[in-house]
Amino acid sequence: MSDTAPVDPPATVKCLVWDLDNTLWRGTLLEDEDVVLPDAVREVIVGLDARGILQSVCSRNSHDHAWARLRALGVADYFVVPEIGWGRKSDAVRRITEQLDFAPATIAFIDDQPAERAEVAHHLPEVRCYPAEDAVKLLGLPEFSPRSVTVDSRQRRTMYQAGFRRTDEQARHTGSHEDFLRSLEMVMSIGRATDDELTRVEELTLRTSQMNATGVHYPDEALRALLAHPGHEVLVTTLEDRFGPHGAVGVVLLEKHARAWHLRLLATSCRVVAFGVGTILLNWLADQAARAGVHLLADFRATGRNRMMEIAYRFAGLDDRPCDCRGSVSGGPGGPGGSGGSGEDVQLLHLVAGRRDAPTTVRLIAPDLTDPAPAGAGLPDRARRPGPVG
Repeated sequence: MSDTAPVDPPATVKCLVWDLDNTLWRGTLLEDEDVVLPDAVREVIVGLDARGILQSVCSRNSHDHAWARLRALGVADYFVVPEIGWGRKSDAVRRITEQLDFAPATIAFIDDQPAERAEVAHHLPEVRCYPAEDAVKLLGLPEFSPRSVTVDSRQRRTMYQAGFRRTDEQARHTGSHEDFLRSLEMVMSIGRATDDELTRVEELTLRTSQMNATGVHYPDEALRALLAHPGHEVLVTTLEDRFGPHGAVGVVLLEKHARAWHLRLLATSCRVVAFGVGTILLNWLADQAARAGVHLLADFRATGRNRMMEIAYRFAGLDDRPCDCRGSVSGGPGGPGGSGGSGEDVQLLHLVAGRRDAPTTVRLIAPDLTDPAPAGAGLPDRARRPGPVG
């Protein structure tokens, strides 16, 4: 038996902040216009981006001068919220952290100067600091190697850049919030999850807390069991607008019975609360249940963080009223192969479903749940989904 405790793997870095002179490129820009980006460093930049790790810049340079050189080198687009100026680097790293809304422990900083690394480490002790010579080793380090790389991970930078443009547009918008949402030209797609999408679904059940109706995490094996189980729907929701993709923003786990449909889990990303994704999903489910002539039942468990989801359920008309249809539902939020159990803290809310109007701020693309899909048959691609419903 070992007399040492097992070492937990380091937390994954979510953003790497690069110094420029003699770190990202060879040379000092103020002394030499033709600083060189080594091929090995370029490979690291591209590799981290492909893994969904964001990258930024913190450098003592003229912003316009340095940014023009990054563009000339063909890598400027890889960096978000750059901080190029003459102040303390710890302040710049802190601003990057705040703009991304990341915990300092998920930030890494790389610089060739020991004094700069020490200054950042002193003021931001949770930020991990690396010497410039370690740059070519980063792709092999566990903290830069996420457990899985999903479709959303690979486009994370694009989603953040679109988000910044969207926020700037909203700040300039002078009309109502609903008018702004219409101006985004949003398209919301709901589809039966494919085998390849299960990792995205698992990730959503794990990282959503404020907009998770039960707080239950469904691991990959549980989701695969549901996907193959007759009468179950595993649905993933994506959102995009004229600025770019939001990625996967919602998951629905639904069990269909003859008299009632049982919504075992609804979880949506907190990033899209202001766009009304949860309400749109609930209204769509209620409309689909009405088309099928069944009631809608939904698990809800208060977690201390999901009050907004409870409000959304109640506002959609779900309540505690007794109904004979409740007897057709058994088991808890785990379902076949799921995690968690019913427990006294899980409420089974009820709705006599009626037809709902189509959303006015988004174009909705979704399947017809009244037409049963074969077990395990996720849609092969989003282009084959039915057109707008309402």
